[in-house]
Amino acid sequence: MNLRAPAILLASRPQGETGAIARLLTAEAGLVAGYVAGGRGRQMRAVMVPGNRVSLDLATRPGGSQLPFAKLELEHSRAALMTEPLPAAAIQWVCGLTAAALPERNAYPGLYEALDGLLDAITLAPSARGWVSGLIAYETMLLRELGYGGGRPDNAADFSALMDALAALEPLLAHYLLAGRKGDVMAARIQLTERLARMA
Repeated sequence: MNLRAPAILLASRPQGETGAIARLLTAEAGLVAGYVAGGRGRQMRAVMVPGNRVSLDLATRPGGSQLPFAKLELEHSRAALMTEPLPAAAIQWVCGLTAAALPERNAYPGLYEALDGLLDAITLAPSARGWVSGLIAYETMLLRELGYGGGRPDNAADFSALMDALAALEPLLAHYLLAGRKGDVMAARIQLTERLARMA
């Protein structure tokens, strides 16, 4: 697989002494994974942050039996938000959910645009009240795209109603998208909703 495209970095984990395996979402190829040489090094530290939008160059290794090589260049950084507890929790959750729920190499261009828009909202909104409705819409869209419901989120203005909507989505996400070994991802959502509840 060879691909050049904008991508959202969803997750990375160490591989070898200095490398990393990155999972990224693209509009045209969906969820892809690749090996980033030096991904744990000082130069790449600011790039390898969940939520960052990058320019991805993915190239299949000879033989095709191993992960492709991935070269990443930073397009838009959201790393500064990782020092803010609430935005950081939101970014960790939506990126972790997307990485765990989507099958690899199936295109979901609408989800790519929705996730990028949600991450922008988390970046730009002065408080969580400006992006919680977007989070609900994204979770609902993800369930719908994967065949687990076609409902539309309520456009509630009241924050307590938004919290109720988040609570209603939790069992659906846990049961349909994150069952089994993926259940560990739900810990990030629980942390997020606990922080949001303090605002209510």
